[in-house]
Amino acid sequence: MAELATIARPYAEALFRVAKSGSLSVWADLVSEMAQAAAHPDVKALAQNPALSDQQIVAVFSSVLKTKLSVEAQNFISALVENGRLTLLPEIAAQFHALKNAQEGAADADITSAFALSDVQLKDLVATLEKKFGRKLTPTVKVDEALIGGVRVVVGDEVFDTSVRAKLQQLHVALAA
Repeated sequence: MAELATIARPYAEALFRVAKSGSLSVWADLVSEMAQAAAHPDVKALAQNPALSDQQIVAVFSSVLKTKLSVEAQNFISALVENGRLTLLPEIAAQFHALKNAQEGAADADITSAFALSDVQLKDLVATLEKKFGRKLTPTVKVDEALIGGVRVVVGDEVFDTSVRAKLQQLHVALAA
């Protein structure tokens, strides 16, 4: 939704400016944790409950998090609650991580494998992919047995699919033509 992205952008940029003055990786972890909590249906219901005051919502949301919030993080959550934007945290987190990746010259890589990868296999695969894509990659690995064999990698809007399923689909298209 373009509208949510537009509303979330100023919050993500402001949070990123604050995070740059501190530890960017600590903030990235905190933003991910806050986004995960804000995406929970119970938290969404809490944020939209008119019977609760803004301070009560902030207090309950803060108590849900494992990480103790700094003054800056507490102020950020308060601003979101006051403006009715707490449920935007997942989109704010996505934009925050995009800003972080852009600054670090990195990208997120969604790797889907037909089988579980060992640490050594993952390390080798990431090294190969970093050479191919020309930037540092932060991998997220999933297993999907429907691939039959091989891997499917998505980095931004680029897809690198070496799975057996993809090759079978290509063969099907070639034979059907």
